Amino acid sequence: MKDIKEYKAEIFRRSQERIRQRKTKHKKILTVSVCFCLALVCSVNLIFNTGLRLNAEDLMKGIEGNEPQIIDDLSSQNAEVTDFALRLLKENYAQNTNTLISPLSVLSALAMISNGADAETLEEMESVFGMTREDLNLYLYSYTNALPQGEKYKLKLANSLWITEDENFTVNRAFLQTNADYFSADVYKAAFDESTCRDINAWVKDATDGMIPSILDRISDNTVMYLINALSFEAEWPEVYKSTQIRNDSFTKEDGTKQPAEFMIGEADRFLKIRNATGFIKYYSDCKYAFAALLPNEGISVAEFLDSLDGASLSELFAHSLNRTVYAWIPKFESEYTVEMSDVLKNMGINRAFDPLSADFDSLGSYTDGYVYISRILHKTRISVAEKGTKAGAVTVAAVDGLSAPGDNKKFETVYLDRPFVYMLIDCENNIPFFIGTMMDIENSTGY
Repeated sequence: MKDIKEYKAEIFRRSQERIRQRKTKHKKILTVSVCFCLALVCSVNLIFNTGLRLNAEDLMKGIEGNEPQIIDDLSSQNAEVTDFALRLLKENYAQNTNTLISPLSVLSALAMISNGADAETLEEMESVFGMTREDLNLYLYSYTNALPQGEKYKLKLANSLWITEDENFTVNRAFLQTNADYFSADVYKAAFDESTCRDINAWVKDATDGMIPSILDRISDNTVMYLINALSFEAEWPEVYKSTQIRNDSFTKEDGTKQPAEFMIGEADRFLKIRNATGFIKYYSDCKYAFAALLPNEGISVAEFLDSLDGASLSELFAHSLNRTVYAWIPKFESEYTVEMSDVLKNMGINRAFDPLSADFDSLGSYTDGYVYISRILHKTRISVAEKGTKAGAVTVAAVDGLSAPGDNKKFETVYLDRPFVYMLIDCENNIPFFIGTMMDIENSTGY
């Protein structure tokens, strides 16, 4: 093993070589800290609430978003997106701990930052996406613009970029244009002090209808840019559960521990049956969105079940759900989850983006004699499932720091979610899980 002196020498050698390569490619290099905040709770407009007052200067003047051609049929890429969702859940899964992630949040955030990536850094990201950056941009643009909305079901997306006033930092106009075209991102120039931190938290709270009240506690000295994507979801059941449909019973953990729980008892719409599990789909109003649950068979752990599942099989399962009435017991719960996702994404194959000497984000912008790399990705989610319906929110924060060189035949089925299970919120057009989680411990969850 190299001693500390050899290690420092190697870092210095690599850094000098990196500077030489970068200066050959561009005159200036980038030092940046980018933050992606994604959260799910309400309404499908890509234009953010104009009533929010911010101290930051709006830089979108002069940059008009183009309108890419929407893809009407996304079926050829839905399986890849669903597979990404499952891989992300598997990497985050921990026994006896409730897990909840928004793969659509994370994927959207990574897509936006990939618009500033180059060479092998971009290749790694595209490999994890399962498609090219250009295809992913167009997929997400088409997907989000086609999402249905109504009085009893709403899905909202909002995007923004926050740029430091530091005169040494310059963002490439092409990067801004691409994110304006595909993500309708607003751009703000700010002091990156306490007031900016308050502005960003206010933006996030407003974008999530208060579901995620804040995401930052401070702004790092190395941060020169934040990129924020917010999603919010809310939907009602066609019929509210009545008091006579609520029953107190117990939820049994994988270790056999029994916990008190309140169950909502009623019919679900479609029956799901796959090797090692059964489940159901219960539609929200107008059948545009749905709650889906999969209960592993007795003797099969959630981890074992997840290992047997992939995106193609899950998409196939949703596409061929059975038209059978399901007698479903759904526990009332509210779950929150927070995870630092850097290691997760490294395990999935994105490595160079996290290495200051390997990351290539030259297309993002420039900052004299420095490196761009993602230092951390924080993901925070919250969901509430109760008598009236479901609310869900998620925020993903990715900080990119700069390093200076130096059928009609109905059959009655029963599914009791009284032990650990996998659940999802899906859109009923593409069957994409925009939320996916595991319920392992009901005591750490509460209803409305």
